[in-house]
Amino acid sequence: MMKEINKIIVLRFRRVGDAVISTVLCSSLKKTFPEAEIHYVLNENIAPLFENHPDINKIIRFSNDDMKSFPTYIAMVKRIMKEGRYDMIVDTRSTIKTLWFSFFSLQTPYRIGEKKAYNPILHNYRTFVEGVTDEVTKTLLLLKPLETLFDIRYERTFKLYITDKERENIRIKMTEGGIDFSRPVIICAVAARLKHKIWNPDKMKNVLWKIIEKYNVQLIFNFGGSDEKNFAHRLHREMENHPDIFTNIEANNLRELAAMFTFADFFFGNEGGPRHIAQSFNVPGFAIYPPGTSKKEWLPNASDRFQGIELSDVSVHARTMELSFSEQFDLITVGAVWERLDPMLEQFLVRRTMELSL
Repeated sequence: MMKEINKIIVLRFRRVGDAVISTVLCSSLKKTFPEAEIHYVLNENIAPLFENHPDINKIIRFSNDDMKSFPTYIAMVKRIMKEGRYDMIVDTRSTIKTLWFSFFSLQTPYRIGEKKAYNPILHNYRTFVEGVTDEVTKTLLLLKPLETLFDIRYERTFKLYITDKERENIRIKMTEGGIDFSRPVIICAVAARLKHKIWNPDKMKNVLWKIIEKYNVQLIFNFGGSDEKNFAHRLHREMENHPDIFTNIEANNLRELAAMFTFADFFFGNEGGPRHIAQSFNVPGFAIYPPGTSKKEWLPNASDRFQGIELSDVSVHARTMELSFSEQFDLITVGAVWERLDPMLEQFLVRRTMELSL
């Protein structure tokens, strides 16, 4: 006899992009079990980004200290599972470390994870996801074993939510920083948390000059942390401190960045968390993917609004050639980027400029 589903815990952890994409799982579960509480387990530094999400009833945070100390981590997991009395565990990671959630809650009837050699007992509903390149599809496959028991209602669109007050605060901040809302705004990820994901700065500047010269837009350089900030400011100086480039409007946290995207007309730059945040607000964008990062995997729900470029778009044989990582990355040229980016800017910015002028 199937047990009624009242409480579900979804284990995510990791970085912004992973967690943003995995909200499709929370939304699918809420559509399937509308009366159930959905609890989302995240690293503390990214947890605030998911506040006010209608498909997440509670966010469970783990700090860096919680994760580093094994005794602290185990004690915290044990307490969470004892107090939670969950009817379903959905382990998106399915690692040795996340298996402890199921270990301390063997009475939970639905313990879901990826099919691994080490989890056939602790996870009693498992899915084989190897070879699935789309992160949204891969994430939602975790629910497939339940299709014989429940009418699973899938949701592929990932979304984030910002309050009206947060939007108003960031609008004031952007206005005071010099943004003219009668002109389009592009948020540019010119830097990246991981240095190897940063496209050649000279090439980036070249594309940015093309955008400025052709379109009547304002570019906000997004950055996080001191290294990214210094990189963005240096790039701005090298572009002659152009008045249509803004490095003075800094998002102090992820929620401010999310709120800023609600006023953006386009995203452009290096692949990473900001691109996923942009897509969660349906902001059209174009990202540059470094070698080894699959566009099919990390550009889910690709469409005319959400596009990018990767190594295979410019050289199908590059992976078989004896080239260094930087040499492979350099195969993505200014011309290759502009050839794909310019039609998008024509489609979305020209139309937006006309709307703003009315």
